[in-house]
Amino acid sequence: MSLVATLICNPNNPALDSTVLDGARALLPLSQPPQWLCDEVAADIRFGDGREDVAAMADRLREARADLPIDIVVQPQAVRRKRLFLADMDSTMIGQECVDELADFVGKKAHVAAITERAMRGEIAFEPALRERVALLRGLSVDVVDRVIAERIRLTPGGRELVATMRAHGAYTCLISGGFTLFTQPIAARIGFQENRGNELVVRDGKLTGEVSEPILGRDAKLATLLELRESFDLDNIDTLVAGDGANDLGMIGEAGLGVAYHAKPAVAAAAAVRIDHGDLTALLYAQGFAREEFVA
Repeated sequence: MSLVATLICNPNNPALDSTVLDGARALLPLSQPPQWLCDEVAADIRFGDGREDVAAMADRLREARADLPIDIVVQPQAVRRKRLFLADMDSTMIGQECVDELADFVGKKAHVAAITERAMRGEIAFEPALRERVALLRGLSVDVVDRVIAERIRLTPGGRELVATMRAHGAYTCLISGGFTLFTQPIAARIGFQENRGNELVVRDGKLTGEVSEPILGRDAKLATLLELRESFDLDNIDTLVAGDGANDLGMIGEAGLGVAYHAKPAVAAAAAVRIDHGDLTALLYAQGFAREEFVA
């Protein structure tokens, strides 16, 4: 089975040209002429006969790109377009961590953000860290959630195109978060996901009690969701795409046919087979071989 290397830039900072592509081709055995997916932004180079080490090829290309803001994805050519997409929410499909923004309304954002960072880096266990952070929100009006969504949450560029294009080509999409359903439900609707799952904050008399319903949706539950949906749609592992940035995403990233560490914490990026450090979420479409003109707005 032959392989394909996809070189991808952020569309706001294009860095691909014929010189870069020629340099990449020189490092790849049996390489074919590049195919542009989007001028200056993304291109495919097919190469090899399937006996090459995919990880080694990706590392070789990353070393050669030097400081250029180019992401590298190397994978088999077959079954690139996925039929099931699971995505983390906080710092992946949106640019913020929702619990940190809620904590700002009780004057504890810095404290909560520090806990969030350690949990996402895998330095502390996710479940007790979530309970600790939620406890600090006790007494906060649930109406604050609407303010946070309206005033502070920003969708990650390319997310709507990613979901709409995959759905148009028959994929099922699920937003799966260690955050809260009060956020996943409206945000999933804005982006276009067919399903969303998250943790449920306990609310009493219009205020947060400082508790989260058990069991907590963490790393194991994210992985279980991937396996459940894969089985329900009778899909193979290779048919699945996952994107996330934190340690609680590593289980599902490792199990996916195309598991992507998206602008991820260092330990997550190091463990994932594929990493996107520069591109926006349309990078996940280019990685599947979609050309820019195929994107659905």
